Amino acid sequence: MKVKELMERIGITDTGRTVAYVKDGLEEINMLTEVHTKVETFDLTKDQRFYTLPNEMVKMIDIRAKNHLNSKDEYKSIPRMIRQPRTKDGNDS
Repeated sequence: MKVKELMERIGITDTGRTVAYVKDGLEEINMLTEVHTKVETFDLTKDQRFYTLPNEMVKMIDIRAKNHLNSKDEYKSIPRMIRQPRTKDGNDS
């Protein structure tokens, strides 16, 4: 379907607004589906809290760490925090 056909069906005369709506819809579909997933690995650095994430990333699905809550060299998912941490960081951030 072309943009002109879509504009006729929904009754909008502004091309820019229609294209923006289409782009918003495609981005929302991309966030809801996990079709194009890519695995990234990072080496942890001592005393480093923040890491640079890829710009093309839309949604982070899972974070796993080796030897997290085990000693069998297995990768386990790190649970997501919902509330603020009870203890402050050493750098007060």
